[in-house]
Amino acid sequence: MSERPHRASGLGGYLDGHFLIAMPGMEDDRFARAVVYLCAHSAEGAMGIVVNQLVPQIEFVDLLVQLDILPEGPEIRVPASVSRMLVQRGGPVETGRGFVLHSADYFIENSTMPISESVCLTATLDILRAIAYGSGPESAMLALGYAGWSAGQLEREIQSNGWLHCEASADLIFDRDLDSKYGRAMALLGVDPSMLSGDAGHA
Repeated sequence: MSERPHRASGLGGYLDGHFLIAMPGMEDDRFARAVVYLCAHSAEGAMGIVVNQLVPQIEFVDLLVQLDILPEGPEIRVPASVSRMLVQRGGPVETGRGFVLHSADYFIENSTMPISESVCLTATLDILRAIAYGSGPESAMLALGYAGWSAGQLEREIQSNGWLHCEASADLIFDRDLDSKYGRAMALLGVDPSMLSGDAGHA
Protein backbone atom coordinates (compact mmCIF):
# COMPACT_ATOMS: atom_id res chain seq x y z
CA MET A 1 0.00 0.00 0.00
CA SER A 2 1.33 3.41 -0.92
CA GLU A 3 2.06 6.02 1.68
CA ARG A 4 -1.05 8.15 1.96
CA PRO A 5 -0.58 11.92 1.81
CA HIS A 6 -2.40 13.84 4.50
CA ARG A 7 -4.87 16.50 3.47
CA ALA A 8 -5.51 18.89 6.32
CA SER A 9 -9.10 20.00 6.75
CA GLY A 10 -10.51 23.41 7.52
CA LEU A 11 -7.34 25.33 6.69
CA GLY A 12 -7.62 28.90 5.49
CA GLY A 13 -11.25 29.14 6.53
CA TYR A 14 -12.31 26.33 4.23
CA LEU A 15 -14.46 23.48 5.43
CA ASP A 16 -12.97 20.29 3.98
CA GLY A 17 -13.82 17.40 6.30
CA HIS A 18 -16.75 19.23 7.91
CA PHE A 19 -20.45 18.52 7.96
CA LEU A 20 -22.91 20.93 6.41
CA ILE A 21 -26.25 20.58 8.16
CA ALA A 22 -29.32 22.01 6.45
CA MET A 23 -31.30 24.52 8.46
CA PRO A 24 -34.98 23.63 8.96
CA GLY A 25 -35.95 26.43 6.58
CA MET A 26 -33.84 25.08 3.70
CA GLU A 27 -35.66 26.21 0.55
CA ASP A 28 -34.16 23.56 -1.76
CA ASP A 29 -36.21 20.39 -1.19
CA ARG A 30 -33.32 18.25 -2.41
CA PHE A 31 -31.42 19.23 0.73
CA ALA A 32 -34.24 19.18 3.30
CA ARG A 33 -32.76 17.80 6.55
CA ALA A 34 -29.58 16.94 4.66
CA VAL A 35 -26.24 16.23 6.25
CA VAL A 36 -23.45 16.81 3.72
CA TYR A 37 -19.85 15.72 4.18
CA LEU A 38 -17.67 18.34 2.47
CA CYS A 39 -14.93 16.64 0.48
CA ALA A 40 -13.41 19.76 -1.09
CA HIS A 41 -13.84 23.47 -0.44
CA SER A 42 -11.75 26.28 -1.90
CA ALA A 43 -12.06 29.67 -3.55
CA GLU A 44 -13.10 27.84 -6.72
CA GLY A 45 -16.15 26.19 -5.11
CA ALA A 46 -17.11 23.16 -3.05
CA MET A 47 -18.06 19.51 -3.45
CA GLY A 48 -19.68 17.21 -0.91
CA ILE A 49 -21.62 14.00 -0.42
CA VAL A 50 -25.03 13.86 1.28
CA VAL A 51 -24.75 11.08 3.89
CA ASN A 52 -28.35 10.65 5.04
CA GLN A 53 -30.50 10.13 1.93
CA LEU A 54 -31.38 6.73 0.49
CA VAL A 55 -31.83 5.87 -3.18
CA PRO A 56 -35.06 3.84 -3.09
CA GLN A 57 -35.46 0.50 -4.83
CA ILE A 58 -31.79 -0.03 -5.66
CA GLU A 59 -29.95 -2.82 -3.84
CA PHE A 60 -26.15 -2.66 -3.62
CA VAL A 61 -25.70 -6.25 -4.83
CA ASP A 62 -27.99 -5.59 -7.81
CA LEU A 63 -25.89 -2.55 -8.67
CA LEU A 64 -22.73 -4.66 -8.58
CA VAL A 65 -24.37 -7.08 -11.03
CA GLN A 66 -25.37 -4.22 -13.35
CA LEU A 67 -21.76 -3.02 -13.33
CA ASP A 68 -20.52 -6.55 -14.18
CA ILE A 69 -18.60 -6.68 -10.92
CA LEU A 70 -20.61 -9.71 -9.80
CA PRO A 71 -22.12 -12.42 -12.01
CA GLU A 72 -25.88 -12.55 -12.33
CA GLY A 73 -27.75 -15.47 -10.80
CA PRO A 74 -29.16 -16.90 -7.59
CA GLU A 75 -25.77 -18.34 -6.67
CA ILE A 76 -24.32 -14.91 -5.88
CA ARG A 77 -22.60 -15.01 -2.51
CA VAL A 78 -21.10 -11.93 -0.95
CA PRO A 79 -19.88 -11.04 2.54
CA ALA A 80 -22.71 -10.09 4.90
CA SER A 81 -21.31 -6.58 5.16
CA VAL A 82 -21.70 -6.22 1.40
CA SER A 83 -25.29 -7.42 1.29
CA ARG A 84 -26.16 -4.85 3.97
CA MET A 85 -24.60 -1.87 2.18
CA LEU A 86 -27.01 0.87 1.18
CA VAL A 87 -27.12 2.81 -2.07
CA GLN A 88 -27.38 6.43 -1.00
CA ARG A 89 -28.19 9.68 -2.78
CA GLY A 90 -25.06 11.81 -2.67
CA GLY A 91 -26.52 14.88 -4.34
CA PRO A 92 -28.13 16.20 -7.52
CA VAL A 93 -24.98 16.37 -9.69
CA GLU A 94 -23.83 13.38 -11.83
CA THR A 95 -26.44 11.08 -10.31
CA GLY A 96 -25.34 8.19 -12.50
CA ARG A 97 -21.83 8.20 -11.05
CA GLY A 98 -20.82 6.43 -7.86
CA PHE A 99 -18.71 7.92 -5.09
CA VAL A 100 -17.41 5.89 -2.15
CA LEU A 101 -16.56 7.56 1.15
CA HIS A 102 -14.44 5.16 3.14
CA SER A 103 -12.03 4.66 5.99
CA ALA A 104 -8.38 5.46 5.43
CA ASP A 105 -7.22 1.84 5.60
CA TYR A 106 -7.86 1.55 1.84
CA PHE A 107 -5.99 3.68 -0.69
CA ILE A 108 -5.49 3.51 -4.47
CA GLU A 109 -2.63 5.57 -5.85
CA ASN A 110 -3.89 8.39 -8.12
CA SER A 111 -7.53 7.44 -7.45
CA THR A 112 -8.16 7.95 -3.75
CA MET A 113 -8.50 11.47 -2.34
CA PRO A 114 -7.68 11.81 1.36
CA ILE A 115 -10.07 14.25 3.02
CA SER A 116 -9.15 13.85 6.69
CA GLU A 117 -7.03 11.50 8.78
CA SER A 118 -9.87 8.98 8.86
CA VAL A 119 -11.96 9.53 5.69
CA CYS A 120 -11.11 9.24 2.00
CA LEU A 121 -13.04 9.43 -1.27
CA THR A 122 -12.63 7.02 -4.19
CA ALA A 123 -14.78 7.14 -7.33
CA THR A 124 -13.50 4.21 -9.41
CA LEU A 125 -14.89 0.71 -9.94
CA ASP A 126 -11.78 -0.76 -8.30
CA ILE A 127 -13.05 0.03 -4.82
CA LEU A 128 -16.45 -1.53 -5.58
CA ARG A 129 -14.70 -4.70 -6.75
CA ALA A 130 -12.64 -4.75 -3.56
CA ILE A 131 -15.75 -4.30 -1.41
CA ALA A 132 -17.63 -7.00 -3.34
CA TYR A 133 -14.89 -9.56 -2.74
CA GLY A 134 -14.20 -8.68 0.87
CA SER A 135 -10.91 -6.83 0.43
CA GLY A 136 -12.21 -3.28 0.65
CA PRO A 137 -12.02 -0.71 3.45
CA GLU A 138 -13.26 -1.47 6.93
CA SER A 139 -15.95 1.21 6.62
CA ALA A 140 -17.56 2.54 3.43
CA MET A 141 -20.68 4.17 2.05
CA LEU A 142 -21.67 4.36 -1.61
CA ALA A 143 -23.43 7.44 -2.95
CA LEU A 144 -24.79 8.16 -6.41
CA GLY A 145 -24.17 11.77 -7.35
CA TYR A 146 -22.75 14.63 -5.34
CA ALA A 147 -23.53 18.16 -4.21
CA GLY A 148 -21.61 20.97 -5.85
CA TRP A 149 -21.28 24.73 -5.37
CA SER A 150 -19.67 27.30 -7.65
CA ALA A 151 -17.18 29.88 -6.40
CA GLY A 152 -18.64 31.81 -3.49
CA GLN A 153 -22.03 30.04 -3.65
CA LEU A 154 -21.64 27.97 -0.49
CA GLU A 155 -20.38 30.95 1.47
CA ARG A 156 -23.45 32.93 0.45
CA GLU A 157 -25.77 30.07 1.43
CA ILE A 158 -24.10 29.82 4.86
CA GLN A 159 -24.33 33.58 5.38
CA SER A 160 -28.03 33.50 4.51
CA ASN A 161 -28.57 30.84 7.21
CA GLY A 162 -29.08 27.94 4.82
CA TRP A 163 -26.50 25.75 6.54
CA LEU A 164 -24.82 25.10 9.86
CA HIS A 165 -21.42 23.42 9.90
CA CYS A 166 -19.22 21.50 12.31
CA GLU A 167 -16.36 19.03 12.41
CA ALA A 168 -17.48 15.73 10.93
CA SER A 169 -17.77 12.42 12.76
CA ALA A 170 -16.60 9.37 10.79
CA ASP A 171 -18.89 7.14 12.86
CA LEU A 172 -21.88 9.18 11.75
CA ILE A 173 -20.82 9.13 8.09
CA PHE A 174 -20.71 5.34 7.93
CA ASP A 175 -23.69 4.54 10.19
CA ARG A 176 -26.53 2.78 8.35
CA ASP A 177 -29.21 4.49 10.48
CA LEU A 178 -29.86 7.31 8.03
CA ASP A 179 -33.02 8.61 9.72
CA SER A 180 -31.16 9.55 12.91
CA LYS A 181 -28.23 11.30 11.27
CA TYR A 182 -29.79 14.76 11.03
CA GLY A 183 -30.58 14.96 14.73
CA ARG A 184 -27.23 13.46 15.68
CA ALA A 185 -25.36 15.92 13.46
CA MET A 186 -27.25 18.79 15.08
CA ALA A 187 -26.32 17.34 18.47
CA LEU A 188 -22.64 17.69 17.55
CA LEU A 189 -23.33 21.44 17.69
CA GLY A 190 -25.43 21.14 20.82
CA VAL A 191 -28.48 22.17 18.81
CA ASP A 192 -32.05 20.87 19.09
CA PRO A 193 -33.57 21.08 15.57
CA SER A 194 -37.01 21.78 17.02
CA MET A 195 -35.67 25.03 18.53
CA LEU A 196 -34.53 26.39 15.16
CA SER A 197 -36.50 28.30 12.56
CA GLY A 198 -35.61 29.00 8.97
CA ASP A 199 -34.31 32.47 9.83
CA ALA A 200 -32.38 31.53 12.95
CA GLY A 201 -28.86 32.86 13.29
CA HIS A 202 -25.76 30.97 12.24
CA ALA A 203 -24.11 28.88 14.93
